[in-house]
Amino acid sequence: MVARSRSSEFILAAVPAVVVTIGGPRMKLHVFVSTIAIISAPAFGADIDAAAEAAADGIVVTALRAPVAAERVAASVTVLTREEIDRTQAPIVSDILVRTPGISIVRNGGYGTSTSIRIRGADSDQSVLVVDGVKLADASSTGGGYNWANLLTGDIDRVEILRGPQSILWGSNAIGGVINVTTAAPERPLEATIDVSGGSRETAQARAAVGGRTGPLDWRIAGRTFTTAGISAISPRYGGNESDPYRNSGGTGRLGLRVSDAVSLDLRGSYGRSRVGIDSAGTVPDSPERSESEEWTGYGAANIALLDGRLANRIAFSQAEIARTNVNPTRLVRPTSFDAKGRSRRYEYQGSLTLSEQIGAVFGAEREEQNMRSASPPNSNAAYKTIRAEARIDSLYAQVNAELLRGLTVTGGVRHDDHDRFGGSTVFGIGGAWSIGDRGTRIRANYGEGFKAPTLYQLYSEYGNDALQPEKARGWEAGIEQRLLGELVTLSATWFDRTTRNLIVYSGCPTANRPPLCFTPGTTTPRAGYYANVQKSAAEGVELSGALRLGGFRADANYSWIAAEDRSGGLNDGNQLARQPRHLANGSIAYGWRPGAEASLAVRHAGGTWDTARTSATVTPFRNDAYTIVDARIELPASARVSVYARVENLFDDHYETARRYGALGRSAYAGIRARF
Repeated sequence: MVARSRSSEFILAAVPAVVVTIGGPRMKLHVFVSTIAIISAPAFGADIDAAAEAAADGIVVTALRAPVAAERVAASVTVLTREEIDRTQAPIVSDILVRTPGISIVRNGGYGTSTSIRIRGADSDQSVLVVDGVKLADASSTGGGYNWANLLTGDIDRVEILRGPQSILWGSNAIGGVINVTTAAPERPLEATIDVSGGSRETAQARAAVGGRTGPLDWRIAGRTFTTAGISAISPRYGGNESDPYRNSGGTGRLGLRVSDAVSLDLRGSYGRSRVGIDSAGTVPDSPERSESEEWTGYGAANIALLDGRLANRIAFSQAEIARTNVNPTRLVRPTSFDAKGRSRRYEYQGSLTLSEQIGAVFGAEREEQNMRSASPPNSNAAYKTIRAEARIDSLYAQVNAELLRGLTVTGGVRHDDHDRFGGSTVFGIGGAWSIGDRGTRIRANYGEGFKAPTLYQLYSEYGNDALQPEKARGWEAGIEQRLLGELVTLSATWFDRTTRNLIVYSGCPTANRPPLCFTPGTTTPRAGYYANVQKSAAEGVELSGALRLGGFRADANYSWIAAEDRSGGLNDGNQLARQPRHLANGSIAYGWRPGAEASLAVRHAGGTWDTARTSATVTPFRNDAYTIVDARIELPASARVSVYARVENLFDDHYETARRYGALGRSAYAGIRARF
């Protein structure tokens, strides 16, 4: 489905579908049957105000590639609005995500250090991040995912978390789920925002944005900066004493032009630059080494509505680049110890056709091109090798959407991807959501498949294996949501199950009786190891949540039990995956005594984890203890457009580690001022 937003842009989406396949063996056209919400069934080029009103009523927007009423989505979805983001006062997106069901975090130190987000036990590289329509990932990294350390809240207006395998919608990597981030779009002729805050460890943050919407043109630009003296990446308990500072600056911009009632153009872009101190994982913990990164994204689209708006077309191009460098001042010949750059380009066409008020069709084609270079220069003038590689994935999809009965939405779909190295991969999904009359009851069930293509590093590095096959996952879930007392109380429960096979892992080579893969391909030169499809995992669990709204009082809580286990046989068979808690819980209570004035307490709990997989039958891996963190927040209005706020994180100064030897922030206090004009 397609609708135009307040910024005159078409908001597009795709939902999985039941399939009829047409075409030859290499590339096929799949026509889906899906029941995205046909929101009062407007034409696909619906009025921009209708789309805005739908969003205000809890519509899931771009995570499903078209405006979809939340009650008609078969998969588990969490939507965080700008108001909810502001309430947290969090400077970094990962600190918001970790308070939602099914999500855990691993961070190697303080702000800016390597950060991983796991959805339902899936590895961080097995989930997709989309920012303003651009899939953001590092094509040069080992796993091909994104380092969540550098995604600040900045000018973000909305975050949508779609849990479960979603490759039908988003292709490779969408095994755990999809996190869709949207920056703010202008709503008035001229508007501006500004936030300034500071606090513990010389932390300072500032962000500002200005934009407007006049006639056919809308625009917005935003900038941000964040600095902190930080903590030692290696915990003081393991000898880390010096602080590792972090700084991050960047901005976003967007421009929309409505050429006519049927044609609009969109341009969006972002830039970010960061620098963080990192510590050695070896025997000497403190190190002057630092990691630097730069990120660029760009997006351009033409949106064309035909047949009185019943046929909407989008032609788009996007590009994301991430460059990473490690610098060690103690290296006198070559201070740069690591240098890499990854680039992804996507060419897209998507069409949406409204056949009736109950039936719509969505169809499209995509091409993704990946490119990388990576090198580890020695601390000498000796020559060194730079790894360069590229790959291409072509995709076709189509879908039909139908509301079979009043309140009953059925979804299903198929997607085919053709990789220029390993060939084709086809995934399927089907699901449904049923809102039962006016009882406030919604039942949903969903089956989905996901895949993750081997990364360029896994294919072409010195440890590469060009015979690798994609990782593949199958998962299902079933859930119920009940609203009580006129929506004062909301309760929900979801059971999920996922099996992933062909997991790609690094295998070390023996010194004797080496198998063929322990030699550099095409030579007799031995190598230290290689990547191979050798593992299998299974995850199952339950997600429970509840919310209460009573006047100025509100309370929220969620609990996740996640049994994410190795099923590969051998020493680790049946063991919980490393650094994945089996128990996660969050809760908050808040009271607002007048508009804009609110005080709250929040608690977050994560169960204990194994730090690594077992490598010996006689040696038990190190275990990271369970921890519970309490935060306190308050916000007060200074005027109709200005508010002041403050928070204390880790109120009781608890020590915890999400990864062995790496530190975590202790008690921290911050205060700031926020203005909206």
